[in-house]
Amino acid sequence: MAEPPGPVLVVMPTYEERDNLAPALARLHASVPEADVLVVDDASPDGTGQLADRLAAADDRVRVLHRAGKTGLGAAYLEGFRHALTGEHQVVVEMDADGSHAPEDLPALLAALDDADVVLGSRYVPGGRVVDWPWHREVLSRGGNLYSRLALGVPIRDITGGYRVYRRTVLEQLHLDTVASHGYCFQVDMAWRAVQAGFRIREVPITFTERARGSSKMNGAIVAEALWRVTCWGVSHRLGRTTPQHPAGPVAEGAHTPG
Repeated sequence: MAEPPGPVLVVMPTYEERDNLAPALARLHASVPEADVLVVDDASPDGTGQLADRLAAADDRVRVLHRAGKTGLGAAYLEGFRHALTGEHQVVVEMDADGSHAPEDLPALLAALDDADVVLGSRYVPGGRVVDWPWHREVLSRGGNLYSRLALGVPIRDITGGYRVYRRTVLEQLHLDTVASHGYCFQVDMAWRAVQAGFRIREVPITFTERARGSSKMNGAIVAEALWRVTCWGVSHRLGRTTPQHPAGPVAEGAHTPG
């Protein structure tokens, strides 16, 4: 694996992931031993936060950020990103704690930073796949990605995926304080901002596996938010308008998908 351009911080939001957290961290550090981890726990009632504290006490690569309550995946990641920007880390990774994002894929994502600013772990490029997902979830996911790709006019095949790597400079320039999206839509928002800001985006195939323990946090309200926001962004883009949430910037010529 090519060396990443500086220290790596994996931001891992948790809400009721007590059974999944320790295995996820063990697999991560087996794959990328030098990576630091920031667990962002939303006051999980099942004791995930307390477990994270114990794991952090035993391993100085692990840190824990406790939030007052559950306010959405996007808010958790944003707080993790802001924390990352206060330190020395030059690479920031989004990764789920439920095992759906294989830590064994992370070396390939990090290596792709050689010619990219943002690397998206993609289920829908050649070599990517989904394992053990109900058919309706995959149909919803593929449909949401197709709609987003057409509405926004970007070549990204998996713009809703949550396994991704950012160079620090990207997060410093994406106006994080104006991001209001949550859940499913947060990932589209961040990728769309990166495209408009002219950053090089690359997709790398991953294997996404349905969680073995616990339940998905996806719900109808999250999907509805995503459809509404993507539609508004697409219409504004085609009319040549910009908003404080999406400042003007060139479309990234480096945004591409393999194959």
